Amino acid sequence: MARDFILEIGTEEMPARVIPSTLEQLEELASNLFREERLVYQNLVAYATPRRLVLYVTGLAEEQEELVKEVKGPPVRTAFTPEGQPTRAALGFAQSQGVAVEELVIRSLPGGDYVFAIKKEVGRPTLEALPGILTKLVEGLNFPRPMRWGDLDWRFIRPVRWLLALFGSEVVPWELAGLKADRFTYGHRFLAPGPHPVPSPQAYFQVLEKNYVIVDHRRRRQLIWQQVQNLAQEANGRVEEDPELLEEITFLVEYPTALLGRIEEKYLNLPEEVVTTPMRGHQRYFPVRDGQGKLLPLFIAVHNGTKTYVDNIRPGYEKVLKARLADAAFFYQEDRKSPLASKVAKLKEILFQENLGTMLDKTRRIKQLSLYLARVLDLPDKIYPYIERTAELAKADLVTNMVYEFPELQGIMGYYYATADGEEREVCEGIRQHYWPRFSGDRIPESLTGMVVGLADRLDTLVGCFACGLIPTGSQDPYGLRRQALGMVIMAVELGLKFSLTEAISTAYKTYMNERIVLPRSLEEVKEELMQFFRGRMEYILSEKGVRYDVADAVLAVGWDDLADSYARARDLETFRQEGDFAGLHTAFTRAFNLARQAPEKAEVLEESCLTEEAERRLYLALQEARAKVLPYLAQGDYLKALQILTSLREPIDVFFDKVLVMAPDPEVRRNRLALLQGVTNLVLQVADFSRLVPA
Repeated sequence: MARDFILEIGTEEMPARVIPSTLEQLEELASNLFREERLVYQNLVAYATPRRLVLYVTGLAEEQEELVKEVKGPPVRTAFTPEGQPTRAALGFAQSQGVAVEELVIRSLPGGDYVFAIKKEVGRPTLEALPGILTKLVEGLNFPRPMRWGDLDWRFIRPVRWLLALFGSEVVPWELAGLKADRFTYGHRFLAPGPHPVPSPQAYFQVLEKNYVIVDHRRRRQLIWQQVQNLAQEANGRVEEDPELLEEITFLVEYPTALLGRIEEKYLNLPEEVVTTPMRGHQRYFPVRDGQGKLLPLFIAVHNGTKTYVDNIRPGYEKVLKARLADAAFFYQEDRKSPLASKVAKLKEILFQENLGTMLDKTRRIKQLSLYLARVLDLPDKIYPYIERTAELAKADLVTNMVYEFPELQGIMGYYYATADGEEREVCEGIRQHYWPRFSGDRIPESLTGMVVGLADRLDTLVGCFACGLIPTGSQDPYGLRRQALGMVIMAVELGLKFSLTEAISTAYKTYMNERIVLPRSLEEVKEELMQFFRGRMEYILSEKGVRYDVADAVLAVGWDDLADSYARARDLETFRQEGDFAGLHTAFTRAFNLARQAPEKAEVLEESCLTEEAERRLYLALQEARAKVLPYLAQGDYLKALQILTSLREPIDVFFDKVLVMAPDPEVRRNRLALLQGVTNLVLQVADFSRLVPA
């Protein structure tokens, strides 16, 4: 027989952003614990509202499965006499395992025959096992900032107010944090607080829905989105999909009801982001647009309750947003009283980092690095003045009233203010786009100025922070250095930007010295640690693009100083790996690598006159021919074509190993043959280290 089981942990309102990851933990931990305790079930699902975490298990067995253990004992020859009588070894083993000697069984193993004790442990009733499982489950959940309350030496995401635990119709005898589990749940905080008795797990959802709580967050999300779309259509508008906002609202309410509100049309004269940022980011409202994507003087909010008092509630939603927009309009007007360029000098009042100077210092460094990168990337001369101007103004909006109030608008407000001041379009776009991409999957800069200044900005931050020892550890990354490095890698890979990372790091380090800032750590330390840091980001990007782990390892083993080139090699090697010639070529090259590693340094000099065997002369000529064909493709970055040409070496390498003794007794002959193999190895190493590839 099996019954359904439900656990509800009732809490104070939890932060919406923490709930999705908590649900994942809850499901994973529960499935692991039930498996460890030998409890079979049909299905396991976690649900959540702002005030409760719920685990529902369908078809949970009424008792643990029987545990059968086989314990290995002594060999048969020492456990029994030739006549089959048990010896002291058998008797002692049986006694130690708590079984009769007659119950011992014989198993044949590779080392001979051994006796085994078969031990059976009868499963406990599930109702007895559950309390221990539930305690481990709740204590196993991790939260970013757990709380303590009262005099309890116990932590959770928010104070726990009630526990419900039912196995079928029976209450699980379980206590936690001074609370005893029972069959009572609590409804909507204001509309039907409760307590409300729950007769069985199957009745749980109906009981709560009658009391204005929709427990299934997936259903709540669907209801919210459907209501939002319906209201928008009724107003002849539409709402763009916003999964992040939708998820947050889903975990802010227990009984969602959408309502349509209005704003004064005069606020639509402000830049769009100035309107939507307080609307979406601060008030959690959905902006409404017309068919062309233009903002309408409407918004859709979702309140936690029924439709009964919507007309009374709506003015409150409108009033709060109006105050926000009035502030935004005032800030915008104040900021516009002076040009953006006049605000650059005020950056000296903002500290970038206590050991790295002010934002004005950073602006000067960004300008130097931007011009350096423009030269390295061979950008046209006509764009240099735009790059210089963009770098100068890129951070100026940090001192504006608007960005002070709404930090998420940095770069965006700089774009609008620069546009209003009549700056060149390339400069305006560069100011906005130098923050792109903010995360993996975000937009990459479309303007050259935004791309160059964005690279310089990130490079300056990374080098400065690593030079001060501010290196991310575990989950701690206060300066967002992982995100900064990831942005550089994404731009280099997606835009094909070819530059030396080590040289860029050295140049950025020197710009700090030009500012007379004393960096605590040496350039070599910074370079070594920062290059390894970039390797981690490069591995992530290659994985995201579907490159196998061994291909990524083989490519990065020969260098990642040029990020774009590293990606091109990985991409082409991944393609080549799917081709028919890969397996044989991999075997041949690996044999060459393994032997070439044994060569002394002086073996690199190959003397053609010492090639006496036909097979080694043939390999030498094939290598010369392949090198002449491959080098132009390597220079062009066409690694797939280069690898395809290298397949011509497979047959002469195989013949060489079949016909020639590489480790010949004569030292000079041996050295020359190893030099030949090194020639093959060095050519292939310009793409990847094939010895790190897993055979197909």
